[in-house]
Amino acid sequence: MSISMIGLDTSKSVFQIHGVNETGKAELKRKVRRSDLIAFFEKQERCTVVMEACGAAHHWARILSGLGHTVKLLAPEAVKPFVKKGKKNDAADAAAICEAASRPEVKFVPIKTVAQQGILALHTARSLLVKQQTMLANAIRGLASEFGHVVPKGLHNLEPLVALVDADADMPEQARQAVAELHKRFGELATGIQACEAEIVKHARTDPTARRLATIPGIGPITASLIAATVVDISRFKSARQFAAWLGLVPRQHSTAGKTRLGRITKAGNKEIRKLLVLGATSMVGRAEGWHSALGGWLRDILQRRPVRLVTVALANKMARIAWAVMTRNEVYRPAGGVAAKA
Repeated sequence: MSISMIGLDTSKSVFQIHGVNETGKAELKRKVRRSDLIAFFEKQERCTVVMEACGAAHHWARILSGLGHTVKLLAPEAVKPFVKKGKKNDAADAAAICEAASRPEVKFVPIKTVAQQGILALHTARSLLVKQQTMLANAIRGLASEFGHVVPKGLHNLEPLVALVDADADMPEQARQAVAELHKRFGELATGIQACEAEIVKHARTDPTARRLATIPGIGPITASLIAATVVDISRFKSARQFAAWLGLVPRQHSTAGKTRLGRITKAGNKEIRKLLVLGATSMVGRAEGWHSALGGWLRDILQRRPVRLVTVALANKMARIAWAVMTRNEVYRPAGGVAAKA
């Protein structure tokens, strides 16, 4: 019987292949080196190839699709339950991919284009540079505090702190040199971040979906660009709640015997989008009094009854739902109502 589906477990050098027929019986189990993979699939009868959506999966998906195969990607968390306990290896992973893909309720991950992955590469680089910049700033503050120099929070206060260190004649030369080296690296990172952000903003201004998303309060060009490049097919989410749940902005459930118990948000899905939405919501919470719309009125009302941090996450959830509506309808955001700010 011919092979109808191949589970492909990718790696750096060696790929594991698990082929099954229409009944699900294994017909092929073998390892293929990276250099031989394309030749193997050129000779292989056209079938469905399934991979986990990680690493270079999108790259191989585009290549194998070009060879005439039907390629599908699975989220890693969808495959994990089907890996046999105590048998975690490449062969078991490939078999688990086939098993997970054969389930009727499985949801596949859309294949990203080269252009989309290019934009996401910029976002990944920017995120890493920002993280390193924060680490350097904290290191400079820590070293300076050991010699009695402290300034208020904020990256804009780093320059005055370095000036204080330079002017302190009693501070050892070695310590001042250490701060100077860290500050130099900080400046280099700032230049790199600005370069990445310039390209990201350029994408946000030219991409139609990103331009529509940027009309939502709390969503700037960086967040709009990231969502537009990440969410390939918004129709995969049947409702706004599904989209918010995919971003991990809905409560955890610990329910049994008809009793519903909700906990903190799940924090599932794309961490970077969720973080940017929460940061945007934090900004809007700080400007709640000047937000003259129905959503602004809801925000001011709930702030009187709930802690600020909880309200921030709730607003991020609403922003995600609005983003779903904007992308689904291909329309810009139009604020509903006009609620006046309280005096």
